[in-house]
Amino acid sequence: MATTATGQPPTEVGQLYGGTYAEKLKPKIAHTKPIPLKPITYLPGEPQVIWEQEEVEQMIVNENLEYAMIEKFSYEWPEIQDLRKLISKQCELKGDCNIGLLSNRRVLIRVTLLEDYVHLLSKSAFYITQNNWSFPMRTMKWDPLFNLEEETTTAIAWISFSSLPPNSFGKEAVFSLAAVVGKPLQVDMATRNQTRPSCARVKIEVDLLREFPKKIKIGMRIKIDKVVEKWVKIKYDYVPKYCQTCMIQGHDEQQCYVVHPDLHPNREKSEYDEGKKVEGKHNRNKNIDNDTKGKENEQHHGRKEDEFVKQKHRKWGGGGAGRNKEPAKV
Repeated sequence: MATTATGQPPTEVGQLYGGTYAEKLKPKIAHTKPIPLKPITYLPGEPQVIWEQEEVEQMIVNENLEYAMIEKFSYEWPEIQDLRKLISKQCELKGDCNIGLLSNRRVLIRVTLLEDYVHLLSKSAFYITQNNWSFPMRTMKWDPLFNLEEETTTAIAWISFSSLPPNSFGKEAVFSLAAVVGKPLQVDMATRNQTRPSCARVKIEVDLLREFPKKIKIGMRIKIDKVVEKWVKIKYDYVPKYCQTCMIQGHDEQQCYVVHPDLHPNREKSEYDEGKKVEGKHNRNKNIDNDTKGKENEQHHGRKEDEFVKQKHRKWGGGGAGRNKEPAKV
């Protein structure tokens, strides 16, 4: 079945644990068919070509983009010839993949297995090593309207349903609940094997700009007009943040250095801070000057007292031994 125009995986996503292991490793069967030529229209005076959504879906199938992803390197990256070998091996891909350079720091990967698609999208980052160098690489979902200047708002996350009745641990029941958050992809091993009855865990594809519900109500209809209900909490594992100012994943507006430059650890001092610094320096200098003047005044008074004592001694005959003598009688 073809994908949607937004690059969503086909409807068999989430069927990863269905069938035998050999069936899971079989590549998808692409049903290609040609797309008719489209006429050029002008609106208003500008040339344009418009395709229908079904035609875009067929284009995705024809170009093997059903399981396509963008791999973005943080800084440098190996040569594309080396990446074709390193990514497949170090990311432990089980099926074939086509890797090509999309733009600076970005490569486009087309895998043939749903299992590889989910595996690459599930990790926040991979580290491709070559010649004792490590190159951080982040995986992002591709869609037909992908903008190289903006990172996608779609990400992969795990959610858990605590206190869920064990009878609701089936894939269909868990997927029904997970749909309130995003597109369910697969349940974890413990949920599938029924070895952890405390909670059911499922991997989903989410839009980082939407509100995430904290709980969901489940119920059982026992009569036509009576439903027994129960609230089930939704617990989120790590979900990336998205900044609508920088248009990238990793932080939000509250942590953005562009919106809040004072948060940057190496930010330059503002004029206000410099003014306070200069004012503080003037105050310290003023205090030092006052202390110096005070010491000079004390020294001046001390010299006056010494001069007074010396004059008194000379008047009464001078010398320490004669200070208590009375004036001589004439």
